[in-house]
Amino acid sequence: MLTRKDFLPVTLEDRDLFQAHYAKFPQTHSDNTFTNMVCWNSYAHYEYAQKNGTIILASTIEGETKFRPPIGPRDPALLKDLIRLAVEEGDDAPLVLVDEETRVWIKTLYPDLVLSPDRDYFEYVYRTADLAGLSGRRYITIRRQLSRFRRNCSPVVEAITSDSLDEVHDFLVEWCEWKDCESVPFLSYEEDAVFFALRHFNRLGLSGLIIRVMGKIGAIVLYEQMNPSTVVVHFEKGLPDCEGIYKAINAETAAALLGRFEYINRESDMGVEGLREAKTRYHPHHLVEVYCARKEDLKRCIG
Repeated sequence: MLTRKDFLPVTLEDRDLFQAHYAKFPQTHSDNTFTNMVCWNSYAHYEYAQKNGTIILASTIEGETKFRPPIGPRDPALLKDLIRLAVEEGDDAPLVLVDEETRVWIKTLYPDLVLSPDRDYFEYVYRTADLAGLSGRRYITIRRQLSRFRRNCSPVVEAITSDSLDEVHDFLVEWCEWKDCESVPFLSYEEDAVFFALRHFNRLGLSGLIIRVMGKIGAIVLYEQMNPSTVVVHFEKGLPDCEGIYKAINAETAAALLGRFEYINRESDMGVEGLREAKTRYHPHHLVEVYCARKEDLKRCIG
């Protein structure tokens, strides 16, 4: 029987375990990636349990716990066990990040269970070629803004290396001061997350780019391979010194990945209206749709 005692905190030492498991069961949602979990641990307190060849993830934010479906071989008995645990230990919506394939499987077992789209956590996935080329009328405004940036700011693009990590650190300190991260709780957690990623850049297998403007770092991006066809952008930061720098780091990331990965996952908009508009403006190829279930509906699955 699955219990809370089966769950262990996700730590940096667990990377090999997750890499091996995700090689067999590739992920499509960034919130399940190992990098996301260890970087955001101070906020979401990630845990995992291993059962019957699967991994089950849980997160606890402000005292409220949510569970994700088992990652691994389909096991109806384990799913029922997880549903029971979610009802006993979880919050009002204790089963989350149910991907489309898993939703179909769950509905074959529990056809009356309501699994509601969790739109705020749909992830935006773009064709790398679209973001690199920005071809066609739908990108005409972005192309003009990008051309203006390149003309006015004379940017230089570099890969992040071990030699540039200290300089990237100083840039992020400046970015956090500009954003006043300490006064905004979520930005404070994001500050913790991005500095953790930078401290463990090589160990996490991250890659990244720098855009310099007048010799100074104006923007950075940190990303990694998520599955054989897709890279996920974990962090993208820019200073307001030169208009259009976010469009530039977006395009340069795609150009660096072109020919190696078909897609770029730029994560969700978390329900932020301005962010949703910005991500939609780039015309995603598809959204990674996820679903959630409420406790009252789950109770009916276990009698």
